[in-house]
Amino acid sequence: MKNIDEQLKIIRHGASEIIQEDDLIEKLKSKKKLIIKAGLDPTMPDMHLGHTVVLNKLKQFQDLGHEVVFLIGDYTASIGDPSGRDITRPPLDSTTIKKNGHVFQKEIYKILSKDETRIEFNSKWLGKLSGKDLINLASSYTVARMLERDDFDKRYKSKKPISIHEFLYPLLQAYDSVHLKADIELGGTDQKFNLLLGRKLQEQNGIKPQVCIMMPLLEGLDGIKKMSKSYDNYISISDEQNDMFGKVMSISDDLMWKYFDLLSSSSLDEIKSLKDSSDRDDMNPRDIKLKLAQELVSRFYTKSIGEECADNFINRFSRNKITIDISTKLVNKQKGINNIDIMTLLTKELRVFNSTSEVRRLIKQGAIKIDKDLIQTIDHKCPNDREFLLKVGKKIAHKVTIK
Repeated sequence: MKNIDEQLKIIRHGASEIIQEDDLIEKLKSKKKLIIKAGLDPTMPDMHLGHTVVLNKLKQFQDLGHEVVFLIGDYTASIGDPSGRDITRPPLDSTTIKKNGHVFQKEIYKILSKDETRIEFNSKWLGKLSGKDLINLASSYTVARMLERDDFDKRYKSKKPISIHEFLYPLLQAYDSVHLKADIELGGTDQKFNLLLGRKLQEQNGIKPQVCIMMPLLEGLDGIKKMSKSYDNYISISDEQNDMFGKVMSISDDLMWKYFDLLSSSSLDEIKSLKDSSDRDDMNPRDIKLKLAQELVSRFYTKSIGEECADNFINRFSRNKITIDISTKLVNKQKGINNIDIMTLLTKELRVFNSTSEVRRLIKQGAIKIDKDLIQTIDHKCPNDREFLLKVGKKIAHKVTIK
C-alpha cells in the first residue's frame, strides 16, 4: 500500500470537496483496509460516462488496497432520488428496477475488478425495516433541516409540492452507510446533503462518521448541462464503438481536459505533459483528444478495437479520405427555427464532422463555401427553400436543400 501522502494525492485528484480531510488522514494512518461505499439507483437500463466518474475514483481506492462496496439502490429506486429535482420523480416498477440492476451488475466490471468488488442491494436491509423502524429513522432529522436542502428549499418557496416520501430518501441512503459501516462514501456534488446525513446518522448510531468525497458532475456533449439521458447529451458505455469514439471527439477542446481529469487513467504527470504540449502548440488538441477517445473505447471494448476506431477516424477526417458526394441532401427545418446555421448543418444535420472545433478551424482557414460565398462565421445562416452547393475543402461537396 502506498504511503499516506501518495494516497492523498491520488484521492484528492479530481475531487470537488472532501469532508473532513483530517478524518481521512486519520483513517489512512490507521493502515486498515477501509470500506469505500458508492451507490447508484438502477433508474435507467445502462450507464453513461457521467456515472463512471465515481466508479473511476472507486477503482483508485481499489488499487490502493481498500475494500470497495458498490451499492445498487433497488429499494431507494422505488422511492426516487429528489436530488436536483424540481418535481417529484415518478416511481419505477419492481420489474424494471430488477432488470436495470442486473445490467448495472455487469457494467461496473468494465471499470472495477470483479474479484475485489463487493456488490450489495439495499433492499436486503431496507426491505426488512418495520413501520416502527421507519418512524425512528424519521425522528432523527427535522423538517426544518430537510428544507435546508437547496432543491427542497426552492420547491418550498415556489410552492411546488414535496411529498413526505421524498424526505425519507436521504434518510434511507444515510442508513445504508450505517448498515455497511462505511469509512468513506463517494458521490456527485448533488449528493452532498445525502452524504453528510450519512455522517450524522452514523454518529447517532455510535459509528465513526464516514468521510464524504464529492466528485464533479460531468458535462455532456453540449458542454453546458450535466451528462444525462434526459438531456440527450450522454455517451453510454454500451454505445457502438465507433459512435462512442466519434462522440468523444465531438466535445470541445476545453471540456476535453475535464474528461481527462475525471475519466482517464493517465497519471497526473502525463496529463500535465499533454496540457503543456498543447499550450506550446507542440500538439494539436485534436491529436490529444484522439488519445482520450482511444483510451475510453479500449476500456469498454478492447485495446485493438480502440486502435481500429482511431484509424477509422483518422482515415475519415484527418487525412481527408472522404469521397466527393454531390448527391442532393434534404434537410428538414426544426420547428420554430427559420434558418439553420452552418455549424448545425455540418455537425448535426449532415454529420460531416463530429467536432465543432474542426468546423471552426476550417472556417478560419477559409475552407467552407456555400455556392461561391466564403463562410466567415460559425453562425452563418444557410439558404432556405432552394438548392445550394456546400463545399468543404477540396474533397467534400454536397448539394443541399433545406425545407
